[in-house]
Amino acid sequence: MSKNIILTHQEINHKIKRIAYQIYETFVDNEEVVLAGIAPNGYVFAEKIAAELKTISTLKVSLCEVQVDKQKPESAIHTSLTKEEYSNKGLILVDDVLNSGTALIYAVRHFLDVPLKKFKTAVLVDRNHKKYPVKADFKGISLSTSLLEHVHVVFDENDSYAYLN
Repeated sequence: MSKNIILTHQEINHKIKRIAYQIYETFVDNEEVVLAGIAPNGYVFAEKIAAELKTISTLKVSLCEVQVDKQKPESAIHTSLTKEEYSNKGLILVDDVLNSGTALIYAVRHFLDVPLKKFKTAVLVDRNHKKYPVKADFKGISLSTSLLEHVHVVFDENDSYAYLN
């Protein structure tokens, strides 16, 4: 199977900017938001959104790295911020690809143990093969693919892209 580029570096940058504006519009009444990125790529995507948010808004942006074992998602989830650090704040859970929804739904469950002002999700690529009732509030692109196809996102310093193989 060959690589089919579905998002170029320029298109990903455009999606990041658009998602940042959508987040700002949604959280305009908040002083602070937490971007919780599912490692590894979701966290990189969250960093890029945070950088854009800082240029377009006065929101204080905190980053949180979320460790989910994608092979055993029911096992303990670890975050780089303590529960007290994101309690009573607006939180956006970020991942690069929403595939089956497994990683996202287990991460959502983890954050529901703490009171939050508002809780949203953001993904770069939303596929339509979900096993769980989870949706992306902010998404770069929706893509219908076969179950045999896989979406990969590459975040390099000067060349990011998403491809289907």
